[in-house]
Amino acid sequence: MNPGASPPPLNPPLHPPSDTDIELRLLMEAIYLKYSYDFRNYTGASQKRRVLYALGQLGLPSISALQDKVLREPAMFTRLLQFLTIPVSEMFRDPGYFLELRRQVVPMLHTYPSLKVWVAGCSTGEEVFSLAILLREEGLLERTQIYATDINPSSLEKARLGIFPLESIRHYTANYQRAGGLRAFSDYYTAAYDAARFDPSLCADVIFADHSLATDAVFAETQLVSCRNVLIYFNRQLQDRALGLFHESLCHRGFMGLGAKESIDFSSYADRFEVLSRGERIFRKAT
Repeated sequence: MNPGASPPPLNPPLHPPSDTDIELRLLMEAIYLKYSYDFRNYTGASQKRRVLYALGQLGLPSISALQDKVLREPAMFTRLLQFLTIPVSEMFRDPGYFLELRRQVVPMLHTYPSLKVWVAGCSTGEEVFSLAILLREEGLLERTQIYATDINPSSLEKARLGIFPLESIRHYTANYQRAGGLRAFSDYYTAAYDAARFDPSLCADVIFADHSLATDAVFAETQLVSCRNVLIYFNRQLQDRALGLFHESLCHRGFMGLGAKESIDFSSYADRFEVLSRGERIFRKAT
């Protein structure tokens, strides 16, 4: 190149980000720097949809206006967090998953003198209580420590209470029966007004804790990790981080359950787990 020549012009990106996408990235960076909540590697489409919905609910004209509020008003971030982590759950969701746990995983769990189970991204607690019921019916709950973690303090508080809408109980009952339930589902809750309160003894030994799969480390060795319908909101990089945490947490030949639309096939950990039930997304640690 001629020393006096100008450098060649840089080619612009084929698909430059829109103004909204730029605002969204800046908002997530601001949240991380200000509050240490890391949403930067969540999938863009879902994240954008939730933030735009939040704008309408919060009465704000733009993402930049929301960022300004979030940086100056911690209470606004708390409100926004409820939109970024919209809890979508139900008891015994995907009943086949729980049925396969009973058939294939529980017999092996019986071989351990004590158990530790990690429910990652527990939301408002429906899966925690579902697993507690299953473990009680299989004679394992009394020797099991369950860790129920989420990044949303409001969801964790609801999970601790174990109170769910009465209008959902009929659906939950059907799920429970299809999941191989051994008793009357009504044995586990007390109905009052418009709510059903589940037996507090089911979660007497549950530790509910704030934990982020994006920033936090492993905290215990476990025999079973259940993280369902969480990874679908992560990009590939963050999925790999989460799977790495689960792999590190699991004991030798421990078990991992994922959501119906989640897979490890193209992850960095695909060869570190064996498929126990492909249809129900249950895996066993291989190495």
